[in-house]
Amino acid sequence: MHSAVDVIRAKRDGGELSDAQIDWVVAAFTRGEVADEQMAALAMAIVWRGMSRRETARWTNAMIDSGQRLDFSGLARPTVDKHSTGGVGDKITLPLSPLVAACGAAVPQLSGRGLGHTGGTLDKLEAIAGWQADISAERMRELLTDPAVGAVVCAAGADLAPADKRLYALRDVTGTVESIPLIASSIMSKKIAEGTGALVLDVKVGSGAFLKREDQARELATAMVELGTDAGVRTVALLTAMDTPLGHTAGNSLEVAESLDVLAGGGPPDVVDLTLALAREMLAQAGIDGIDPADALADGRAMDQWRNMIRAQGGDPDADLPQARHTECVRASESGTLMRLDALAVGLAAWRLGAGRARQGDPVQAGAGIEMHAKPGDSIKRGQPLLTLHTDTPDAFPGALEALRDAYTITPDGEFAPAPLILGRITA
Repeated sequence: MHSAVDVIRAKRDGGELSDAQIDWVVAAFTRGEVADEQMAALAMAIVWRGMSRRETARWTNAMIDSGQRLDFSGLARPTVDKHSTGGVGDKITLPLSPLVAACGAAVPQLSGRGLGHTGGTLDKLEAIAGWQADISAERMRELLTDPAVGAVVCAAGADLAPADKRLYALRDVTGTVESIPLIASSIMSKKIAEGTGALVLDVKVGSGAFLKREDQARELATAMVELGTDAGVRTVALLTAMDTPLGHTAGNSLEVAESLDVLAGGGPPDVVDLTLALAREMLAQAGIDGIDPADALADGRAMDQWRNMIRAQGGDPDADLPQARHTECVRASESGTLMRLDALAVGLAAWRLGAGRARQGDPVQAGAGIEMHAKPGDSIKRGQPLLTLHTDTPDAFPGALEALRDAYTITPDGEFAPAPLILGRITA
């Protein structure tokens, strides 16, 4: 007979939880038999004491077993997904999913909504008229089977790892988010439950990322790769830089427009480079050789796949994207070289303009956000536009401008040394 107090004490005192203890406490919490305050106490004990690889793997499996597990093993195409830990201007999923599908893989992409300064993929896609985030598992299989579509970006169903949904909400309000085992198991329980055969992780590092230091990001990436490998999912992780926003936009419809530029064969070099790097990793994990995803961008196949993917989820790929009613321009106060553009500051400003939310369920403005007219390394003239702020609520401008007050550095005779976009690669 198990008791929540015994499990809490065991972890509080530095012990390893047994498989039976983990299975019981996760299942009992999901059923409501373990109270929120008891699970909060256990989560805090895990923050302080950590979990072994075995404990983390068992915890992840218990969260998967709390709900349904999707199965796409019967598809004619190999399945592969990508997960990003979140950043500013990170619209990579939008061009990446149809690109990888155009190269022969099936891409079941369960995505989330933005919270705070990091944007959410579903919020971006919902800027497209008619597009629907919620589709059934049966419809997912239909679309993944259709080679003209081959990719689905949607919200996780309520039956997918419900224990994680309950625990995440609890951690968010009890100061127990910052635990590598709990973060890794939260992400990987949903990714493993979605039934993909392979997974590529994009773990962000820097001011605009959840993890600011490379050693922290490497630890999380290693834990997630181990969890995927232990579950039989071919998993690899890239550590990527997030001190500077990705691309030239942060905000929902603004990022959709930039993604369309990438799919049309253009777009900002950093967005294109990271999209192609992740696409090559995904194809390799899926066992698809001899196809260069750059060709599928250049010849229009990825754009065709995008249009089919959007239509398949009710969207109109030809509809005009929403535009904010008000704009304000930030101009350079001096000439020189733009040495720094801080991702966190840009993300906070976009959030204050209405592109993000403070709490789950808050509405977002489709057209709100920031255009960046220059990136680090660019030469700047005094009076030149640096940033354009977009919002439907002009009283948001002062707060956004305050967030941007120290966001950039211009040096008269500065020599800029570009930092690498990809900082490392973690494999099993």
